[in-house]
Amino acid sequence: MKIGLGLPISDPARLPEWARRAEAAGFASVALLDRLTYDNPEPLIALSVLAGATTSIRLQTEVLLAPLRATAVLAKQVATLDRMSGGRFTLGVGIGGRADDHAAVGVPLRRRGALMDEMLADLRTIWSGAPYPQTPIGPTPATPGGPPILIGGFAPQALARVARFADGFLCAAPLQWAGGLVRTVQDQWAAADRPGRPRLVCQINAATPATADRAQAAAASYYAFTGREGWGAPISAPTQLADTVAAYAAFGADELILYCYADHPDQVETLANTASEGLSQRVMGESAN
Repeated sequence: MKIGLGLPISDPARLPEWARRAEAAGFASVALLDRLTYDNPEPLIALSVLAGATTSIRLQTEVLLAPLRATAVLAKQVATLDRMSGGRFTLGVGIGGRADDHAAVGVPLRRRGALMDEMLADLRTIWSGAPYPQTPIGPTPATPGGPPILIGGFAPQALARVARFADGFLCAAPLQWAGGLVRTVQDQWAAADRPGRPRLVCQINAATPATADRAQAAAASYYAFTGREGWGAPISAPTQLADTVAAYAAFGADELILYCYADHPDQVETLANTASEGLSQRVMGESAN
């Protein structure tokens, strides 16, 4: 299982340092979330900067709120980022659920699923070089056919999109709830006669002991709209975090993203070491069996 790092959103100017340190520490990817009516960096622009600050680490949106964008413009932005990063970009998308985000661009909440279905089909058309609607839109992505697409969500309609349009599933549900979602995605993948299996990328919120209080406060602010106290609380105890990493590896995740809410990049190396301990636990557990 690979380990990725979800970047904090409170101080965009520090993100290049985060990305460089994540690459040096051995993380497989860096990811950014997306909101519109919130004080966060626009993820495609931010990841473009990080592409220039790094050489090998993958760049991922997790998740980009696709219905808030115009299809042709998004296709061009994504193809440009994929081309200029040397094919290092993964497009994670979702429909979102915040009325304020959608109201800001005039997209009705009830239409967001249908809009994304249309968009996902059209993105592949554009990236193939076919006319859209009457003329091609460049540049051609570095990745043939366009970058990998991952779809995040919880509702049945969101899960069904994975087999129809995507390369994998972004599972943000806690591990105790994730099994049913993943089985549904895998069953629909098989029913659609897709080869292999969908890539599975999971995520948890994480912090180091030294940043736990700041991370907790930042996460509580971000998730306040849920009305659920403690929702999204980061895991900061090293033993618990290592055990959680081991559990996701045993679950069969292809990648686990550790999302950070405290903005100090000194935690990068500590989180990398703790994640490595968790992966080692998994390996030792397999050897014992």
